[in-house]
Amino acid sequence: MILSKENLKNISAENVTIPAAELLELPEKVIQFGTGVLLRGLPDYFIDKANRNGIFNGRVLVVKSTSQGGADAFSTQDNLYTLCVKGIEDGVHVEENSINSAISRVLSATADWAEILKAAHQPEMQIVISNTTEVGIVMSEDKITDNPPQSYPGKLLAFLHERYTAFNGSVESGMVIVPTELISDNADKLKEILLKLSAQNKLSWDFEQWLKTSNYFCKTLVDRIVPGKLPTDEQKAIESTLGYEDELMIMAEPFRLWAIESSNEKVKEILSFEKADKGIFIVPSINKFKELKLRLLNGTHTLSCGLAILAGFDTVKEAMADEVFANYVSALMKQEIAHSLENDDISYQDAVDFAMSVIDRFSNPSLEHKWQAITLNFTSKMQMRNMPLIRKYYSQKNEVPPLIALGLAAYIIFMNTTKDGDNYVANINGKSYPIQDEFAEILYTYWQNPETAIDNILGDRRLWDKNLNNYPGFNAAIKSNVDLLQRNGVKETLGNLHK
Repeated sequence: MILSKENLKNISAENVTIPAAELLELPEKVIQFGTGVLLRGLPDYFIDKANRNGIFNGRVLVVKSTSQGGADAFSTQDNLYTLCVKGIEDGVHVEENSINSAISRVLSATADWAEILKAAHQPEMQIVISNTTEVGIVMSEDKITDNPPQSYPGKLLAFLHERYTAFNGSVESGMVIVPTELISDNADKLKEILLKLSAQNKLSWDFEQWLKTSNYFCKTLVDRIVPGKLPTDEQKAIESTLGYEDELMIMAEPFRLWAIESSNEKVKEILSFEKADKGIFIVPSINKFKELKLRLLNGTHTLSCGLAILAGFDTVKEAMADEVFANYVSALMKQEIAHSLENDDISYQDAVDFAMSVIDRFSNPSLEHKWQAITLNFTSKMQMRNMPLIRKYYSQKNEVPPLIALGLAAYIIFMNTTKDGDNYVANINGKSYPIQDEFAEILYTYWQNPETAIDNILGDRRLWDKNLNNYPGFNAAIKSNVDLLQRNGVKETLGNLHK
């Protein structure tokens, strides 16, 4: 049995949440550019949950950029798909399956452009969501008369111009535009490109005013790991349990965050799905969420990475299953990073609460996150994510942050590489790790003289924008940690931390 609208009545609700029939008849309120798993696992998840709770009462028209693949499965399954949430939340194992009915139609931009433009005439259509990857929000030579325009901004401008024309430029016909692309100030950049494209297309001054004043461009931050398709054996096992086949089935972790920047009451009213879940925030500034994620999630990954690899762990979940390593990660976040984040917007408790969610995420047994992947651009990640923490810690206490220093020492050991032709390789515990780091040559050169390597690495402003040797006690702490890790190994060093 294939998942479809017709077959819903034959599916047992014992192991999966099934949508009520009336949810499949709700009007389209959202146009979504992209069919990717993040969109289906995060915004479409929230919209579906809101619909089931009688809050939003609207569905999603999805625009697919090509006519190839995917759309057939959506058509066969009446746009229904199963979302399997697996992992740890608040320290408890979670496993939930739900049939998502948020998507009403999936149209191909290349094959169905006229139909997509017709949707601009629907009064209920009030929201634009997109995830066209980091390279999607770009300037182009698109004409809005192209069938279709090639770029995402070109398509969106054509859609908005069609809507402007259909509703005679009424204020009420403006839309809430919520890009989820992982670029800083995503909505501002999208708006800037749309205005440039509008001028390039010689569109009217009145349209540009409508674009600027009647539409709401909201910056966002999204965070949820959605690996997408399950491993074949796992999918077959779940399909056997649920009693149907689903080509569109995807998996996501329990953690979810969608921070949307706006202080406008109309925006909150239109994005009413916010009320359905604790993971959505419509706030005057999303900077708090960006900072928490960058320092506690990304920064902790970076500081833990060298230690984990030196300890012989391949994956994050494997390291977190080790009590001693997990204790280090927890203490690093709660004792050092959380205090360094305290300001007018972020309380210590905010940081600790986020840290607890990070521990859940790192510990998720359903995710295969390899430490080696985190070593990509290791130096620049360390600089961007963690140097501000060291500065803040010293400004507060004027002493070495011991757990941050230990993580940095492990990074320095890891970056003691060998050369293989033009490439650099870290050799740890009999394993080779290809290095992709723009500063690999500098670090390799310094390590050719081990006596001065640490002094030179800490003092190089190309790496850190600051001479780290100038922090009281920092150089001695790094040297001591490098010595301990090389003599005793990671596990014994970590085990002795709290003795």
